[in-house]
Amino acid sequence: MMSALAETTPALHKRRVRLAGMGALGLVGGGLWVLSAHALWHTSVPALALARVDPRSLFSAAFLKRSSAYERLLGIDRLLGELALLGVLAVYARRGRRLMRESAAGPVGTGMLLGMLGFAVVWLAEIPFSLVAVWWERRHGVSREGYVNSVVSGFLGLGGEFLFVSLALLISMGLARLTRRWWWAAAAPLFASLALLSSFLSVYLIPETEPLSDPATVGDVRSLARIEGIPGTRAEVQDVARFTTAPNAESVGFGPTRRLILWDTLLGGRFNRSEVRAVIAHELGHLAHHHILKRVGWLILFLIPATILITLATSRLGGLGRPEAVPLALLVFVGLQLITGPLTNIISRHEEAEADWSSLRATRDPRAERDLFVHLATSSLVDPDPPSWSYVLFDDHPTIVQRVAMVDAWQARNPGR
Repeated sequence: MMSALAETTPALHKRRVRLAGMGALGLVGGGLWVLSAHALWHTSVPALALARVDPRSLFSAAFLKRSSAYERLLGIDRLLGELALLGVLAVYARRGRRLMRESAAGPVGTGMLLGMLGFAVVWLAEIPFSLVAVWWERRHGVSREGYVNSVVSGFLGLGGEFLFVSLALLISMGLARLTRRWWWAAAAPLFASLALLSSFLSVYLIPETEPLSDPATVGDVRSLARIEGIPGTRAEVQDVARFTTAPNAESVGFGPTRRLILWDTLLGGRFNRSEVRAVIAHELGHLAHHHILKRVGWLILFLIPATILITLATSRLGGLGRPEAVPLALLVFVGLQLITGPLTNIISRHEEAEADWSSLRATRDPRAERDLFVHLATSSLVDPDPPSWSYVLFDDHPTIVQRVAMVDAWQARNPGR
């Protein structure tokens, strides 16, 4: 018996050393993750004590009632859609792998087919909820999109999803078959590199755009870009009036591809020049503070634990290198996206607040900023003070009353304006 113990002691010692090494590696990795998150969280916005703004001081009682009802149904519809999404993927994860017996495309090819089939099933399950959203938006004059066009555009958009899923599964399964449990270490930075490339080229994927031609607005873009430290940034106009009445704008790209995209629903006299200047300064603020690159950084921080959890979840099925593990991997990945959605919203609201502050410093026009926020709410039926559950789950911007409170805080620091 003593001999047997002596023989097993070296193996036990090696196992303990290996576990200790993995623990130390985990601590170092966790520390680097926290430091990276802290660096990405840094903001130029000073510590502010925002006062409570009563929405009744900005909007009529009729508007508050109508916007609350409008957004409440959209929020419930979206929540039900996400629950249906998880339900469909759970059933697919349990039964989808039975379909692999009918494929002769090889392990990786079969996995890609299962992945594409999974997203097709998801698209079909989401059609009823998307149609409800279109009906509600049309009823309130926010959307002009037809029901058939909504379904068709969703189906065409599925083509892009197919390409993404196919590429992601090709990379993940290939790495998993080569490195087994350590595929995530190479996959996370590789996916982040693809996201970086996608962000760089995204300006070329936006349809129905043309260069901004209005001389006054072009001049405002030029002067505000110089103030915010990104001279030479160009602006384009996207034609969306056929589909929606809601105004919007976005910033895309970085370096030589950075662009400011203004929706045509924002122009043409619907918003006055000062309000458009505030929108321009806000979007330039995103570019000036490198929010697009920061989003890639946050993606890396999400992908590292996500891919590790997928590795652990699929290990009992032979790992992600096996096609039968693909449906479960899809369920885990989408589930993690939904679970971390509130955290993603916090990050987005943090960046939007910095863009608002950057806009105030560039325009030095708090009245225009305040008017803009009120006008945006009334134009899109935005609830200026939504319920907590909706705010936490779905809002990726500060509320209207929070944005007005920031204007008040800026004005308190700059009383001469």
